Amino acid sequence: TIIGIEDFERTKKQDIIVNIEIDVDIDQAAQSDNIEDACNYKTITKRLIQFIEASDFFLLEKLVDHCLDIILEDPIAKRATVEIDKPTALRFTDSVSIKETKSRV
Repeated sequence: TIIGIEDFERTKKQDIIVNIEIDVDIDQAAQSDNIEDACNYKTITKRLIQFIEASDFFLLEKLVDHCLDIILEDPIAKRATVEIDKPTALRFTDSVSIKETKSRV
């Protein structure tokens, strides 16, 4: 994705690492054993990848917030946490990351 405030960050896509945690009520899916009653994390992941690859933000905070909104569009997702690492952000570090949690209103 394009992410960052520096001129050199605005010209070339960078790799990021996205970790997501989704809180769901599993009772219905546990009873039915049917994907229709579960949080389909494969579908959510595909939507996130499509969005992130096309995105262009200055701040990780904005990207994290949009990712949370995408996850919470799934009616089974009650709360989500997204952490995005930017491995190339700073010298002498493994990465810089932003982590945020949002609940369904």
